[in-house]
Amino acid sequence: MNIFKFAILGLLLSSTAIHAQDESKVTITGTVKDATSGKVYLQKFDNKMFKTLDSAEVKDGKFKFSKSLKLPELYGLTVDKEESPLYVFLEKGQINVALDPEKYYRNSVVTGSVSNDLFTSYKKEKDVKIGEFIQKNPGSLVAAYVLYRDFSYRLSPEEISQNLQLLDPALQNTPYVAVLKDLVNVLNSVSVGKKAPDFEGNTPEGKTIKLSDHFGKYLLLDFWASWCGPCRRENPNLVKAYQKYHDKGFDIFAVSLDKSKEAWLKGIKDDNLSWTHVSDLTFWNSAGAKLYGVRAIPANVLIDPNGVIIARNLSGVDLDKKLGELLATPLATKK
Repeated sequence: MNIFKFAILGLLLSSTAIHAQDESKVTITGTVKDATSGKVYLQKFDNKMFKTLDSAEVKDGKFKFSKSLKLPELYGLTVDKEESPLYVFLEKGQINVALDPEKYYRNSVVTGSVSNDLFTSYKKEKDVKIGEFIQKNPGSLVAAYVLYRDFSYRLSPEEISQNLQLLDPALQNTPYVAVLKDLVNVLNSVSVGKKAPDFEGNTPEGKTIKLSDHFGKYLLLDFWASWCGPCRRENPNLVKAYQKYHDKGFDIFAVSLDKSKEAWLKGIKDDNLSWTHVSDLTFWNSAGAKLYGVRAIPANVLIDPNGVIIARNLSGVDLDKKLGELLATPLATKK
């Protein structure tokens, strides 16, 4: 990554460091490509989900919002509440949006927000080093968001803490930093060598069961969802591992982050997932996922017969190799 591309924006943002978020008036005017009527929905980002706050009528291809919102902050604009919106970092003043719904709003243009300009530049970069990005933009909410959304699941608790310290003190009370500080504590509590925290979940049949009910074997606690492409691509590897090692003392306890029971059950059936499944059908508010600090899926935790965590996020060949080492001798014959 060429970090100097962010230099001008970084200087501008750091000279007006973000302080506590306040309710401020923002005016959003915009156009919707190839639309003369309909609605545009204004949404608020919360825990990887968007919640609709307001709507505006599209008249002659134009729309307008004039509203008091917490600023600066990440919001979404969409013409379809069921689809992912255009991400927009809003600031005080006048924001202009040329909304193009095609290709997931990829060709939409936002002007009037320095934060959004930085976010747009960030998305075009490759091989971003989060520490360097934060150091160039320490006072920008975008830096806190990027650390929270795009890097937290890749970093160790120590690395998250180190990057948090690079952020401007004025950002320490933002929701993103609060989540990350809590995540550090959670990840430390579920690190390798720690006892796996117990929790309950509902099976497809509506029965409530506990994770600990399945201790006694090498147990893979797997977090997935039917809507998750990488999860579905990894499932054939889990099926192979299950078939190869189940009789030797291996089991899987799968937690789905689905919202729809129908989609969840179809995913189980279509991928031939014959192990134990639970879900509270609450998407990223999944209690099990929160307990284990899961910020991206697929994710998993390998637990030994005594309920102790021995590995995290093993997949494909790495999972097969680890199970081969552990179960070279069937568990029932081990002393």
